[in-house]
Formats: sequence, C-alpha cells, structure tokens
Amino acid sequence: MIEIKDITKIYKTGATEYQALHEVSFKIEDGEFVAIMGPSGSGKSTLMHILGALDTPTSGIYFLDRKDVSKLSEDQLADIRKQKIGFVFQSFNLLPRATVLRNVVLPLVYESINREERERRAKKVLKEAGLDEEFFTHLSNQLSGGQIQRVAIARALVNNPTLILADEPTGNLDTKTGEVVLNTFEKLNREGGRTIIIITHEAEVAKHADRTIFIKDGRVVSDTKNKK
Repeated sequence: MIEIKDITKIYKTGATEYQALHEVSFKIEDGEFVAIMGPSGSGKSTLMHILGALDTPTSGIYFLDRKDVSKLSEDQLADIRKQKIGFVFQSFNLLPRATVLRNVVLPLVYESINREERERRAKKVLKEAGLDEEFFTHLSNQLSGGQIQRVAIARALVNNPTLILADEPTGNLDTKTGEVVLNTFEKLNREGGRTIIIITHEAEVAKHADRTIFIKDGRVVSDTKNKK
C-alpha cells in the first residue's frame, strides 16, 4: 500500500537550510497497524505530512496504492487526501456548536450524495468508532475527551479511506481514556482491515501497533515488530 524510497526533506529560510528527513525508506502493507515513533524534532511530523499528502519531499519517491504522489500538484494532493486518507488529530478539530452527526457528515457535504445516505454513512462509522447512538444529537462540546476523539475517528472513516493517519491521537487525553481510544484503533484494524499509522513520541502508545518505526534526527533508527 505504502512505499517510500530515499525520502529527503529540506526546508529553506533565506540562506539557511534545515534537513528534516535523510533518505528515509520503508514499506507498509495493506491492513497493517504501524506506529511511527520519535522524540520532538525527530522528523516524524514532517514524515506524517508527506504520508498524508499535505507536503511533498525534496527528493525521493512516495507510492500510495501504487501511485507516485511525491511530485503531484496541490490540487492533485487535495484529491488524494479526499479520496484515500482519513486524518485524526490531537486537537480533534471538531465544530463545537455542531452536533456529533453534523461533524461526521461534513466531509460528505460536497459529494454527490443525498442527505439520507450521508447520515446513514455517518451513523455507521460512529458505531464503528464505538460511540453510543444516544450521543449522535449532542453538540461536540457536550462530550468527554474520549467521546470527542471517537467522533474525530468516525469523521476520518466516513469517506471510506484506504489509510488512517493519527497524529498524537491521545495527546489531550488522560491515560485511561487514551487506552480506550487506542483500543478503538486496534479494533478498526483487526475487524475492518484498515491500514492505520499512528504518530507518537510515547512507547506506551506505540506498543498498541503491530510494528514500530523509530525515527531520530530525520533517519529510521529501527523498524521492529511489536510483541503482544
């Protein structure tokens, strides 16, 4: 599903250059659950932006579903994000005064899908994400942190993407709630066969994945299977 070859990313500010990634290479197969782990400044966020088609590398190749997305235009990258990638962020990014259902339906509003079908899909993925139906009409600011993150997961699923990218998804949650959210990702991977990549700096979060790619100073230091 994913193959990156010799990905390098250099940022330039005036005459100053900073190399965030140094010839990073790895493969991720369909249905894998992978953690990309590293300390602050390791390059994992830069890598996430490239994997999420939010940015392009300075050099190297990135294949997603056998398509080279490393040199696409901004419009083409936007199409890839819309069709193939679901994002879950640490900050949730929900509309606080909109209902749960409305937040999840939003990515479908500009599609040629009628309202009834949009709501059917939204309800389906909310249930997949483990949110009880009684909360579907609540405003997002009336929910707990764990419930809000489950709504964010459902929103990432509603377009039926091939890849879910989660950036520090437990960063704003307490330990117990974070475990519940991570178990949700495990279930989505195990039962739904979804490919999931979690970006994290925490070993306790990474251990929920089947594999951990450790990044340091812009380089892959290790790539190991997790014992469960």
